[in-house]
Amino acid sequence: MTRTVGVDDPQDVPVGGGSRLSGLTATLLRSRTELAILLGMVVVLALMPAVVSGQLLTIAVRVLLFGLLGVAWNVMGGFAGQFSFGHAAFFGLGAYTTGVLLVEVGLSPWIGMAVGAVVAAIYGALEGWLSFRYKLQGAYFALATFAFAEMLRLFVLRSDALNGAVGYRVPLLPESSWWMLQFPPDSPNYYFVMLGLLTLALVVVILLVRSTPGLFILAIRENEPAAEAAGVSATKYKVTAVALSAAMTAVGGSFYLMFFFFIDPEIAFGPRLSVEILLPAIIGGVGTIWGPAIGAVLLIGLGELSTMLVRNPPAFLSFLDGRSGVDLLIFALLLIGIILFLPRGVYGTFANRVQR
Repeated sequence: MTRTVGVDDPQDVPVGGGSRLSGLTATLLRSRTELAILLGMVVVLALMPAVVSGQLLTIAVRVLLFGLLGVAWNVMGGFAGQFSFGHAAFFGLGAYTTGVLLVEVGLSPWIGMAVGAVVAAIYGALEGWLSFRYKLQGAYFALATFAFAEMLRLFVLRSDALNGAVGYRVPLLPESSWWMLQFPPDSPNYYFVMLGLLTLALVVVILLVRSTPGLFILAIRENEPAAEAAGVSATKYKVTAVALSAAMTAVGGSFYLMFFFFIDPEIAFGPRLSVEILLPAIIGGVGTIWGPAIGAVLLIGLGELSTMLVRNPPAFLSFLDGRSGVDLLIFALLLIGIILFLPRGVYGTFANRVQR
């Protein structure tokens, strides 16, 4: 008997004792198509610093960062079906853990990134367990995640030990350092680091959705009572998805600190960030492997396009020149159009039509 994984490229997946392959080997075999596609994409993207530089390379780094954040949110909000409106909590935990260990202790940001991921995973598991313990679902669960993020924001804002509203600034080094993750502003090294982190996140997601635990998570999303009746622990696997999503988001927060050299409670834990984190998945396609990454390209690209139309408009749009707030209005209208006409997201709609 076989089941299909309800993601981008459904494949027949042996379930139960019929397969003699080890779990990891079987997962790798099921994932070979997606992993091959990912390898090809990474090879192409690795060539980008050879053809772009300066502001365009900075934009590319932002695209990769929000691709990572979108992929992280999608583990919880897409595959597990637990819509989160408070992922800024995990982002902030990663950024602040890295900031404290770097500024106060002098540890490498790589260590801070790893510790921040663990801290966020534990916090996410606790948040998820409490929410699922009291049967919070749908809008109530989304509000609970928002409340947890706001609680952290207010705590850090009023904490003298964490510099309160001042936040943390990364001490500048006189020379580049891979160990301290610090390079000149125009260095392509930030791009390669972010590309590596996004690639690692996508590998984890691909292996997850093609594994037995991933099948359980998808089954719980589709029909939780039926999954529990079949012996699957819904709480266990939903908490696992939340913890993994939190850890990946924290990695993005750590990188943000090292790329922009500054973090404060509003940036790290604010509700605006939570919205920005979930948008790539919604625009690209919730519950798909590639949707969040494609959504990040569209999100950042449309934002830059709307800004360019206001700052340097073509002749027939000269009346927009210098008008404050018009770029945000254009950006919002473009996003609304995508959501209205492509409710499954850009990639999600395309993948669904191909499958049908």
